[in-house]
Amino acid sequence: MPYVAVSALSHPGLLRSRNEDSLVIGPWTLCATVTESPQTLVFPLGGPLAVAVADGLGGHPGGEIASSLVVQRLAAVGSDLTGEDAIRDVLDACNREVYEAAGGDDGGELATMGTTVAGVVVRPDSLLVFNVGDSRVLAVDGDGLRQLSVDDSPPLEPGHRTTSIVTQCLGGSPFYRAVQPHVAPVPLTPGDRYLVCTDGVTDPLPPEVIEDVLSRHDDGRAAFELWKAAIEAGGPDNITLAVLRVGDEV
Repeated sequence: MPYVAVSALSHPGLLRSRNEDSLVIGPWTLCATVTESPQTLVFPLGGPLAVAVADGLGGHPGGEIASSLVVQRLAAVGSDLTGEDAIRDVLDACNREVYEAAGGDDGGELATMGTTVAGVVVRPDSLLVFNVGDSRVLAVDGDGLRQLSVDDSPPLEPGHRTTSIVTQCLGGSPFYRAVQPHVAPVPLTPGDRYLVCTDGVTDPLPPEVIEDVLSRHDDGRAAFELWKAAIEAGGPDNITLAVLRVGDEV
């Protein structure tokens, strides 16, 4: 029977006092959690399966609240995410929910809390890749490492590989702002590997390191080695990732 295997972990890194990342795999969520050993879940390939990360905005209050709201909503409605419009609708609803939880037009101490989100919905014949912000979805196959998500970031300055600025997110503003989620179908090929992660992975690690780890290790080991590499690179941010693979039979 075809299946989907997902190995995931979430960790605050070395410099942050708390973990503001959250993770969803089907009905399962991790919110503001510390794990150092990957958790692996296996699902039959069939109905829609949502796998996503949410990264609470650093420097803003309530990042862990915003990210947990988003993954809990995705966990609740994941089986209904059958198409691109359904994903856009739920991300629009998440944006509104984060804004209202922050106090809405009345503001308050959580007025600018916000989060990025990136993930996939696995279907029998394709993936639906989605994101708002700079968390990423990557794929590694015979052609190497490819980025499937679209960064909501300004152009990089010369000599810089990353930026901490995002041009859109869920919430994150004292006034309501609509979002334009990136959603795109991608053909699903059994055996290909996919990485869904926050920028605590992609900021400190160059693409060639990520590709090497995903190419050389099995799912759980790859998740651990990516976390280890990010920690050895200084662990400057929260680290949350999910390595996803579709197989032909268990």
